[in-house]
Amino acid sequence: MLKRFPAAPGLALCAGMALIAFAASRLQNYAPLSPMMIAIVIALGIGAIFGAPSWAKAGQAFTLRRLLRFAIVLLGLQLTINDVGVLGVAAVCVVLGGLALTFFATRWAGRLLGVDKGLSELIASGTAVCGASAIIATNSVTRAPQEDVVYAVACVTFFGTVAMFLLPALYPTLGLSALEYGVWAGGSVHEVAQVVAAGFQPGQQEGETAMLAKLVRVAAMAPMILWLGASRATSDGPAPPIPWFVVGFAAMILLNSVLDPPLWVRQQAQVVTVFLLTMSLAALGLETDLRRLRLKGPRPLVLGALAWLFITGVTLAGLMLIR
Repeated sequence: MLKRFPAAPGLALCAGMALIAFAASRLQNYAPLSPMMIAIVIALGIGAIFGAPSWAKAGQAFTLRRLLRFAIVLLGLQLTINDVGVLGVAAVCVVLGGLALTFFATRWAGRLLGVDKGLSELIASGTAVCGASAIIATNSVTRAPQEDVVYAVACVTFFGTVAMFLLPALYPTLGLSALEYGVWAGGSVHEVAQVVAAGFQPGQQEGETAMLAKLVRVAAMAPMILWLGASRATSDGPAPPIPWFVVGFAAMILLNSVLDPPLWVRQQAQVVTVFLLTMSLAALGLETDLRRLRLKGPRPLVLGALAWLFITGVTLAGLMLIR
């Protein structure tokens, strides 16, 4: 069996870490931490204590290449074109405008701070779009070191967690309607799980609107990555290969919009998607050298903080302008 499929031991290890991460995330009563982040912590601990096992290398590579791409394709089944229409044109413009401004502002701030271009783009995409999912998808064209990916995921997870508690606390003081708050939360908080926590804490309407706004940001992932890959053809030599899994992601959105599969199909696809992404981050963390991660210094963390403050402020400002 191992000779026929040498990736099996590594796949089993990554799957085991993902299962533990899922179980640990369910033990938390309020605003569960994403299993993806828990898996990274577990994998970093194993790697630091025992080192990355040689027998797991093939499985780690298979997870990071094949399973990761498949997970991003499946992510498209969570979205439909109709989701965009429900929010209204003005709210969608606020969300997408905040996303674009945050991405470019973060890249610009990264240059000023002296942060590596690849790491700046990973933090920019994770903050502007959808946290860890966007980071690992963006790295298909940025091709940054593994330590940069782990750093970016940890960075956006931390500030997304802060936002998850801060936004509901500020809600009563800002005079926002339920719709406006939902767009603010969904348009600025990083991870989907964090959006759920920040959105539904004040009420049902706020939570449902936040999820729709978040889905608009997720849908923007495909064009953003395709543009980023094309732009590197002019700035960094030949363009990277077209990430066909991103095209598959867009195709799944269209398929979901046209066929409208049953709710249970989409729910099961979502569980599989998150599990495969968790496996991928476990594989990534297992090979990450913590010593090299510490060498990054505080500047990328400052960049992550500035990006978070920017998207939170610019989305709120946009909502005030369209009143």
